[in-house]
Amino acid sequence: MSPLLYGVLAWVLLQFAIGAWVSRRVATEADYFVAGRRLGPILATATVFATWFGAETCLGAAGQVYEQGLTLSQAEPFAYGACLVLSGLIFAIPLWRAKLITLADLFARRFGPRTAKFAAVLMIPTSLFWAAAQVRGFGNVLAETGGLDQHIGIAIAAAVVISYTAFGGMLADVWTDLIQGIALIGGLVAVAIAVAMREGGAEGALAAGAAARGAVESTSFSLSLCEEWAIPILGSIVAQELVARMSAARSGEVARGATIAGGLLYLAIGGIPVFLGLAGSGMVPGLADPEGVLPALAKQELGTLLYVVFAGALISAILSTVDSNLLVCSSLLSHNLVFPLLAGIDEKAKVRWARSFVAAFGLLAWALALKADGVFALVEQASAFGSSGIFVIVVFGLWTRFGGAASAVAALTAGTIAYVWGTWAEWETPYLASLAAALGAYLLAGALGSKAPAGDLRGASAAQ
Repeated sequence: MSPLLYGVLAWVLLQFAIGAWVSRRVATEADYFVAGRRLGPILATATVFATWFGAETCLGAAGQVYEQGLTLSQAEPFAYGACLVLSGLIFAIPLWRAKLITLADLFARRFGPRTAKFAAVLMIPTSLFWAAAQVRGFGNVLAETGGLDQHIGIAIAAAVVISYTAFGGMLADVWTDLIQGIALIGGLVAVAIAVAMREGGAEGALAAGAAARGAVESTSFSLSLCEEWAIPILGSIVAQELVARMSAARSGEVARGATIAGGLLYLAIGGIPVFLGLAGSGMVPGLADPEGVLPALAKQELGTLLYVVFAGALISAILSTVDSNLLVCSSLLSHNLVFPLLAGIDEKAKVRWARSFVAAFGLLAWALALKADGVFALVEQASAFGSSGIFVIVVFGLWTRFGGAASAVAALTAGTIAYVWGTWAEWETPYLASLAAALGAYLLAGALGSKAPAGDLRGASAAQ
């Protein structure tokens, strides 16, 4: 194996050791899934940023601009950063007050347990797609670093990710997120400085990239452009990964502040992969896989030690996202679908079951990563599948008494069918169509007489 690969693996082992040390405090299901609800501002901000800033930001965004240039359709990192800020401003405090383990708990209180189970089934594939995107990105980094076949790199990545996540849970995740976030920012800044110095400054690097890339087709306002931005913003604004971090904060104010701060930090640091992708068109032209531009630039411009730091930082970004995705899959399956069937199960047994489900979903993510066309394609599917109905029923469930179980099920069903059918039929805007279908179905079912349960969520939240 390459000495560089040894260095990267040593970094991964260090993260695993930190997670193992912290995981000794995991005693309950709440510890495992929402870190015991005791995160302060620094840890909460770090985990929001690190969870969101994954392979799609570093590899996917850089690969897009490397190939296509910067246009209005470049939603990453801008739309996902805006998503975090808006979620903090609008949803953080109400969701924290609900004291959730999963978002499906909210639906159980407001629309009933059957609706919660249905929603959980729809949300699991979303997080699984996200996890597969991170596993694929991790495999790409290992392949580039050690000269491995991509499939071998993805297999190693899956093994590391499964072990790392199953062992520690969120309590370990948030501590390693802080370290990983610092390493990530340092690694990206180091590559950006090296690239700029090589071309006599940032302007020179961008000019060289533009000359190599040639003319870029301009993007005008259209429904298709609205689709590109609606998917990351509305499709992720109440994603379970984010809701879990809000729920883990020690107060609603911490949840709101950390989510907004994490979004602003995401926007600031997310500009670096965009810059490197634009510059990379001139410095590493002709890459077979555009999503490999960041590792290629780092390998070319940095010395061995700094490259190991960069590769470790990139893997940190991926690890901090994928463990969240696998924890979400496990929490939805175990907490909302399995545990209600196991009367009298104790907390230790719950943690064992949760870890087993993390491993199972990790294997599924590996299989998806092998089949996918790229990191960005997986992330786009993750943000869009089933999320339109989730968004609609969260909004109505939190702030109105209009509609009940029938409305929620109608919205979830109509939104999912519209998106799947629209994607298969190659509609121009399948996500916007699914959002309209979900909203229309909710309103129609509500108008036909569906009523909110007597103990609606607003009252339950206020009582917390």
